[in-house]
Amino acid sequence: MSAGTVTISPLRHEDVPRCARIEHELFPGDDPWSEDAFRSELDNGNFYVGAYVDGVLVGYAGLGLTDFECSVHTIAVTAGYQGGGVGRTLLRTLLAKADEAGLPVFLEVRTDNVPAINLYLAHGFEHLGLRRRYYQPSGADAYTMGRPANRD
Repeated sequence: MSAGTVTISPLRHEDVPRCARIEHELFPGDDPWSEDAFRSELDNGNFYVGAYVDGVLVGYAGLGLTDFECSVHTIAVTAGYQGGGVGRTLLRTLLAKADEAGLPVFLEVRTDNVPAINLYLAHGFEHLGLRRRYYQPSGADAYTMGRPANRD
């Protein structure tokens, strides 16, 4: 399903229902984000972008920023577009925002999500710790990963 050009632009409130549907498709065994959760993220000024193909949202990513650090809140790509570089493009967009601010970036990732872990390692993240039973209700463990500030 990788036909079409991927465009990255700010996530819009009208994308919220589609985001919630994607969450439920990708994370059925855990606690997928609700429409209210996405609205709250957008309303609170966090940095969220969407990946669009022919005007259709196929992925999204969000970054929380404070004065001291950034936190990747989510990256998700629909099944039909996984493995085609959409997630990498979304991550690089978040990292560019963090680099503009000169801040380190932290995230949690399921320990069994090898493609995501490899993506993060390839972009300068390292393992910092393990959070047992982090994802609920599945009880899946998560690695905490971090990337130093890029102050170039």
